[in-house]
Amino acid sequence: MLYGMIDIGSNTVRMAIYRIEGTHVEMLMKKKHTVGLAAYLRDGVMQQQGIDKAVEILKEFRAFLLAFNITHVVAFTTAALRNAKNSAAAVGEIERRTGLPIRVITGDEEATYDFIGATHDLNEDAGLLIDIGGASTEIVSYSAGKIEQKISLPIGSLVFRTKYVHGMLPTKAECEAMREEAEATLGAATAFADVREASIAGIGGTFKGAAALYNALYEQPIDNVKMEAARLKALIERFTDEHGINEAMTAMLMKTVPDRIHTVIPGLIIAEVLAARFHCKEITYSDSGVREGYIYSEVLNK
Repeated sequence: MLYGMIDIGSNTVRMAIYRIEGTHVEMLMKKKHTVGLAAYLRDGVMQQQGIDKAVEILKEFRAFLLAFNITHVVAFTTAALRNAKNSAAAVGEIERRTGLPIRVITGDEEATYDFIGATHDLNEDAGLLIDIGGASTEIVSYSAGKIEQKISLPIGSLVFRTKYVHGMLPTKAECEAMREEAEATLGAATAFADVREASIAGIGGTFKGAAALYNALYEQPIDNVKMEAARLKALIERFTDEHGINEAMTAMLMKTVPDRIHTVIPGLIIAEVLAARFHCKEITYSDSGVREGYIYSEVLNK
């Protein structure tokens, strides 16, 4: 069967179409719009402009699904709408205006789906999984192929961008302010106080963009998915406002992270703090995550 999945994230709204035959899952295509819903939160309330943006994109996606008679569809939303004070009212309006039922997944569910999706094809049966989103960061520690601990933290690339950054790229002082909040938030996660991992599996847009930028800057193969954690700080400093971005570096940003120029450095700061906190030496980007985890957990097991 063909299965449509819509992920209303804090930074992007994505639709992916999968072919599911027995236990075989194949992604046929995906479409995305960089909406930045988290930026429409004011004092914790989702503004009407954000609701209207979400409705516009979801109507487009629904028209596509109807055109190809794809009837197996699920839509879910994560931190931006989940954490809004008017979450129920905002989601209800979006549902009424689009005709799409929307499931608000909890931070705990998001971390679980992340783990299931990202580790499905990995050889390692133990490690640390991290998903840095626009408005939240999920961390999962696992061993023997099972979750040991998981948490969803209220920090994300778009939230940091909106709160701290005033230009296109952050200043050194803005980077330090983001770093301090990330350290304080992580420090409060006492369940992870004794976790030490030499490697991290990173999923989501921040790590995808980070890998592309890392490969370009350090002249790695375009399909390389491994990053030395010790190089993250230098990568961040290279793209701060004070450094003076030249034409070549501007071209590198536009080529590697065109949709995330404004959020990739805030996201990388969170990644840098996490890597240092967990004594990580290497980060491996995984292209599978919450959407695939949902399919493996909620569709194939039904």
